[in-house]
Amino acid sequence: MDHSGHGMTMDLPPFTLGRGLEWSTDPFFLIACLVGLGLYGWGVVRLVRRGDKWPAGRTVAFVIGVLSIVLMMCTQLNDYGMVMFSVHMVQHMVISMVSPILILLGAPVTLALRALPTAGRGRKGPRELLLMFLHSRYLRIITHPAFTIPLFIASLYGLYFTPLFDTLMGSKAGHIAMMVHFLAVGLVFFWPIMGVDPGPHRPGYLMRMLELFAGMPFHAFFGIALMMASQPMVETFKNPPASLGIEALSDQNAAGGIAWAFSEIPSVLVLIALLFQWYASEQRQARRTDRAADRDGDKELEAYNAYLASLNAQGR
Repeated sequence: MDHSGHGMTMDLPPFTLGRGLEWSTDPFFLIACLVGLGLYGWGVVRLVRRGDKWPAGRTVAFVIGVLSIVLMMCTQLNDYGMVMFSVHMVQHMVISMVSPILILLGAPVTLALRALPTAGRGRKGPRELLLMFLHSRYLRIITHPAFTIPLFIASLYGLYFTPLFDTLMGSKAGHIAMMVHFLAVGLVFFWPIMGVDPGPHRPGYLMRMLELFAGMPFHAFFGIALMMASQPMVETFKNPPASLGIEALSDQNAAGGIAWAFSEIPSVLVLIALLFQWYASEQRQARRTDRAADRDGDKELEAYNAYLASLNAQGR
């Protein structure tokens, strides 16, 4: 693809991390991220003012998740990502896997349900509409593994190995739509697996682990396919600007390696989080069982003492 239409990306110097992290605002993502942080902050403040507690760890996770989107889309990583397959793949992997995991760990839906006021009888306010959405058939469908796993896979093979990717990369609106799609796919894929926020599907921990790893082999195969290709497979990155000093095939190999690595690292982190959740759940269940046994034991002891007292009374 001829990159002459990309404007300033034609003049980008060779990529370095320092250059990639220089500020380069994308108004759409900057405004969206600021709104998201503002709404989350409002919810936390509302809880604190009425004397409720909200875990600081959840706030930190959400903020880092949103800032990871800012890092990918509001720095020159976004500019380099228009002409370098490897940098674009970093954007894709972070926005579709790292950002959603962190945002979901922040439990924004739970926060909204606790912070939003209840509407009057017979009325539907934001909280009621959110509850309707959570119980809707639509959400039940798009968060079901039979939908999320194929969607997760199709976002790789159906995008990069078809002309659709070049079409989307040909305009700013298309590029924004693609990145929003990556984020949305990550959120609906990891939502039922993480199990932090309420949702229509709440499978057991073992099933969540199976869902987590169901799509990972396809992710790895995608990365391997890019690394083993003998020629550039994506038209957009076939002729990188000469100012970058890179070869298209070596850049594609790097992109494949990034995709392969990201099929493992976030998955292992989520697996560790699930194991901790599972352990904590078992501990809570054990404590509930012990308390129930203590209560039942006290009742049995009282009944036995009453029985002895009745025998003693009869003996008199």
